[in-house]
Amino acid sequence: MSASLLVRITAAVLVRPRLWVTALRQAHRLAPRGWWRRPPFLPLPDRGYSAFRQVTQYGDPGHPPEVGDILVWLDWCRSLPAAVAAGTCEEGAWGDQ
Repeated sequence: MSASLLVRITAAVLVRPRLWVTALRQAHRLAPRGWWRRPPFLPLPDRGYSAFRQVTQYGDPGHPPEVGDILVWLDWCRSLPAAVAAGTCEEGAWGDQ
């Protein structure tokens, strides 16, 4: 992940306070153990996991994530626990059923 993409994602999340906790939670969940011991010393997801997600999203392991897609995913992560607890989901939270 490029530094400019990381800055754009961070900026997009910072202006959406409702996503702050979700973004931190997901960064914690996706960060490999001991991330602080290896460069770039950031809690970035494992490269293999990122490549897998990019193939499933874009069809190309080298395609960088798009900021809008990250925001949609964070919104989905944020709404999922409530939808599961209620036994329902908001329109679009689960995709086409």
